[in-house]
Amino acid sequence: MKSKIRRSMMAASLVAVSALVLSACSSSVDDAASGSGDCGSWAIAMHPWGGYTASANVISEVAKAQGCTIALTTLDEGPTTYDAMEAGSIDVVVEDWGGGRWEEWVTRGAIKDVGPNGNVGIIGMYVAPWMVEKYPDITDSKNLNKYASLFKTSESGGKGAWYEGVPTYTTIGEKMISANKLNFKAIFTGSEAGLIDVLTKAEANKTPAIAYAWQPWTLFAKIPDLEKGHVKFPANDWTDAAKASGLTDYPETPLPKLASTKLMDSGSVFATIVQNFNWTNSDQNTVALDIENGMDAAAAAQKWIAANPDKVKAWLG
Repeated sequence: MKSKIRRSMMAASLVAVSALVLSACSSSVDDAASGSGDCGSWAIAMHPWGGYTASANVISEVAKAQGCTIALTTLDEGPTTYDAMEAGSIDVVVEDWGGGRWEEWVTRGAIKDVGPNGNVGIIGMYVAPWMVEKYPDITDSKNLNKYASLFKTSESGGKGAWYEGVPTYTTIGEKMISANKLNFKAIFTGSEAGLIDVLTKAEANKTPAIAYAWQPWTLFAKIPDLEKGHVKFPANDWTDAAKASGLTDYPETPLPKLASTKLMDSGSVFATIVQNFNWTNSDQNTVALDIENGMDAAAAAQKWIAANPDKVKAWLG
């Protein structure tokens, strides 16, 4: 749907915030579960978008407060991560946008789908909102070729520039261009930050742009009318991107958590936390925005934990 966010907060401020939050976190989390036993050491796969970073750090901080040792390990999403789970080096994916692409590993007994994390994922192609005001029919995919010349750039080879993020994101952009015979060229920005730059500059400077975006994402708070720019393709008819024809739109997807069978069979409190973890798009955006604004990811997670003791208590079982 998506590298990591710069940390710019002054060290003194971060220490102060962390100290206050850790104190509150300790009372809210530790009071919720007394004596968790030996939690063990576990690893969460880290994937390159801000919302994922937010979710992973909240789970990690809750688990560490229960005595768990948690590693956050950066890996490409999809098969690379699933292979690592099968090999025993990764235990959790906190949100997966792959629409069942993990089933082969589930069948082999390496991975378990442990249910939705509460976030609902929406992927699509978006034009800068100012364009919708000037060209009201531009959000109908059938009309994209009519406006393709507006999107030409020096790197698009005479076609419209169609901006994607990281090649390993869940994307069918190149299939959409081909299947719908669109006069566009897919250009990979290589990062979440690259996509943010494309869309924010296009809206601020009133220049044309069409780019891959997803929800939940804090970009929709920064560009309040961005949803108006959602380009509509025919109704979705697929869940697995590898099997998509490219003719239809992305699905609206309740995002699942995946866990290693090793973890879920361990009896660890961490397995309970992962099983029960559930929060909203708004929850995720709150933490992700604090991180984007310069707060350390763990401190941002602790801040949210301190403010939401009842939700955390429910995760602990």
